[in-house]
Amino acid sequence: MIGYIRGRVLRCEGGTALVETGGVGFELVCSGALFSKLAGAAEGEAYTYLQVREDGMTLFGFVSVEEKNMFMKLVSVSGVGPKMGIAVLSSMSVGDLAVAIASSDVKMLSAVKGLGKKTAERIVLELREKVEAAPAPQGLPAAPAESVSGSEEDAVVGLMSLGYTRAESVKAVKAAAARGASGVEEIILSALQNM
Repeated sequence: MIGYIRGRVLRCEGGTALVETGGVGFELVCSGALFSKLAGAAEGEAYTYLQVREDGMTLFGFVSVEEKNMFMKLVSVSGVGPKMGIAVLSSMSVGDLAVAIASSDVKMLSAVKGLGKKTAERIVLELREKVEAAPAPQGLPAAPAESVSGSEEDAVVGLMSLGYTRAESVKAVKAAAARGASGVEEIILSALQNM
């Protein structure tokens, strides 16, 4: 099993990176965080998971051990394959994902492109205890996700779909509501003006 690679970054494109080490080029299907780290870098490192199937092998790359461990938990869920696991980790940080699972935030998980509500519910159901029982990874807030009302939650999801993290979105939405914004559209517009 190939668990870690460090070497010269030859190419980064389309979510994959080619890393040369010991005269061999390894093509990695990268998480969003790893791709961002390797793009434009001369050298890099990655924690990896090798998927072996009848029709070939795929090497998945992660920026940290915590990210790889979260990926392994995701793919243990029925209906979540490695490509979906990478898509989830490319849409949110490990900390945000852990908070979403621990707080049963199906709406946040469903915001990931290609991840349906039923699969999101299955992820929460099967991983909630595993994530709560696990030691907090680096960067994971100790407190649970801040609660928001129904219209505020819709605004948070709207901001997340624009690329903001949940933490940034919740903070901006709370500030917008404190300034008197009400209704999903008004909250989003007010939040965007101050982000």
